[in-house]
Amino acid sequence: MNTASTAHADGRPIPAPDADSRPYWEAANRGEFRFQRCTACGQPQFYARALCRHCHGRDLTWEKAAGGGTIVSFTQVSRAPSEAFARRGPYVIALIDLDEGVRFLCNVIDSPLEAVRIGARIRLVFETREGSGQKIPQATLDRGS
Repeated sequence: MNTASTAHADGRPIPAPDADSRPYWEAANRGEFRFQRCTACGQPQFYARALCRHCHGRDLTWEKAAGGGTIVSFTQVSRAPSEAFARRGPYVIALIDLDEGVRFLCNVIDSPLEAVRIGARIRLVFETREGSGQKIPQATLDRGS
């Protein structure tokens, strides 16, 4: 997935989609988290790539995640890397295992910092970046579990 980005009105980055990542970001704008699955070996993968990271197959399909997952690691950021992030701090960055078998990194938002823990269940939410309209997948603690 393209890691290039551009800053927007509040100083936080927004993605600059490429050919591989464009379907992912378009789905995010619809409130969907999409990941790829290889039709040759059946393995899921995230982030988007042109080839399967397991078998190097080229026939990849997009699937929609249901939206649930588990925190496998996290950190609380108290010293933000820039003023744009400092205005939102302190905040939590977490490594999430989605139920479909893919792992990704995101912020845990709209949740008490002291309630975030390894093993906690999350649900995906989408935050719209001001000034760009791009939706960014984030997590919030699942209060139902």
